Amino acid sequence: MINNEYKYSDLTSQIIGSAMKVHSALGNGFQEVIYQRALEIEMTDEGISFKREYNMPVFYKNQQIGTRRVDFLVEGIIAVELKAIIQLEDVHLAQAINYLEAYDLEIGLLINFGAKSLQFKRVQNKKFNQKNQGNPKIN
Repeated sequence: MINNEYKYSDLTSQIIGSAMKVHSALGNGFQEVIYQRALEIEMTDEGISFKREYNMPVFYKNQQIGTRRVDFLVEGIIAVELKAIIQLEDVHLAQAINYLEAYDLEIGLLINFGAKSLQFKRVQNKKFNQKNQGNPKIN
């Protein structure tokens, strides 16, 4: 699962591995919050540093215009969005990319627990501001 061509590959692989353990134990069919709580336990057990339901500001032209709560902000660099739906759609992928752009984060994961098999997508912010690397617009 680790592809060293991808930035933060080790960390994203750890997160996906934790999600796989949760999905394997619980299966599909629960509400998103149940998977969120289980993933919180699993990532804590794995020693992954994160903030759950982290309120992040949304900026437009360098002005804060609102906030959005990301399901998990892992090590201050990876946004993780969870879903519990039958099938991921393009709109969910676009939403995850929009969040990365709004937060000026480079990498994110979209994880769906609602399908029979765990679904996950690694998303990248092509507009990532290299100057802010390691220092995203996070309060």
